[in-house]
Parts: sequence; structure tokens; C-alpha cells
Amino acid sequence: MDFDELIPATLLRRYKRFLADVELADGSRLTVHCPNTGAMTGCAEPGSPVWLSVSDSRTRKYPHTWELVDTEAGMACIHSARANRVVEEAIAAGQVAALDGYDSLRREVKYGEGSRADLQLEDPERGRCTLEVKSVTLCQGGDGVFPDAVSERARRHLRELQHLARAGERAVIFFCVFHAGIDRVKPAWQIDPDYGEALVAATEAGVEAMAWAADISPAGIQLSRELPVELQA
Repeated sequence: MDFDELIPATLLRRYKRFLADVELADGSRLTVHCPNTGAMTGCAEPGSPVWLSVSDSRTRKYPHTWELVDTEAGMACIHSARANRVVEEAIAAGQVAALDGYDSLRREVKYGEGSRADLQLEDPERGRCTLEVKSVTLCQGGDGVFPDAVSERARRHLRELQHLARAGERAVIFFCVFHAGIDRVKPAWQIDPDYGEALVAATEAGVEAMAWAADISPAGIQLSRELPVELQA
């Protein structure tokens, strides 16, 4: 995924979940949209270098969107919705061998009890493969832990995938690692132990847990290599 030219700035503060104040190189200050509902621990430190995209929509109150941040442990993308596109592009390019060979790829497919799968692959011979994509940015000494805040929604997605796996369909929880300092992915047992238990139960039922690192820069984001997923507490 390539970016249009991003604007460098310095983070002043993040607040009200969806807002952040930044300072541009010329000293002017802006309020920008923060597209991340999580705690963003380690990714929202005042004084951090950040990069912004700009929307030409006339209906937006804040046309600038916070995209990237340079943390003490490396570059991170805090725009969690970007993960779907990055993963989709990698699958379409045949980069993810475990998910290669399907005939079609669709986005936002309804399944389960009111859920929408981020991506669904289908093939006449191989059947369907349903993916939930999760952006991982919480870095703890090389560990990428998910989620960074208690998330009933994330647990519900695991339950839905588990139902599919038990019904004989292929189901995947795909951790898209959006932080350069992360070398492996684990459930955030200390933050949301119920999610950890749900992930273990899902994998035992046949849900596949995958994690991939991404190369992140103001030029763009691409998946780069597979990472291990470790489930133990």
C-alpha cells in the first residue's frame, strides 16, 4: 500500500480517543483525526514524530488523519483500518503462501450473528476461508500483544470464527503487525485475559492464527515476513 505524500509533524497530545493535536514544521498547530480506538500505549507519546494524510472531502471537520508515528522501538502505523488493505494486497500478490491459490477474494462479507468478515477467500475446490484481520501496535520488549484494551468485539470475532471452524470451514485470525519493534505476537493476558482464553479455545477448535510483520515508512506499508504466534500466558 502506497501513501500519497504524507505531512511530517510532532505530536502534542492525543485526546477524546479520536483527536490529536500536532505541530507542523513551520510552528503552526493542527487538530487531526486519530483513527484508532485503542489505548495506543507507547504510540502516543508527546514529542513523537508523526505523519499525516490529508483528505479532500469537504464534509470532514478535520481533514488531516494521523497515520504513522516513530516510537522509541521503531516506526508504527496507528491507522488500524489500513491493515485490511495491506493484508489484502499481500494475499492478492501471492505473498502469503498459506493463503494462496483461492479463486476469489471479497471484503466485508456478512457471516455469523451480525458480523462482517474483513476478508473472505473462496475456491470451487478448496471452499471458503474467512479472515479477521487485527492490527497489532502494542510492543512490549519485542512482543506484540493484542488487544491493547479490553475488547468484547474482538472476542466475538473469535467466537464467530470458532463456529466456522467447527462446521468444517477454514477460519483465520490474521495479526497484521504494524510496529517495527515486534518480533512475535501474543494475546494480551494482563490486559484482556478473556481474549487470551478465547484465542486458545478458537485455535483448539481449528481456527488458524497467523501473524506477519510489515515494512512501514512514509512511502507506504507492505507485509514483509511471517512472525510466530505464542499463546501461553
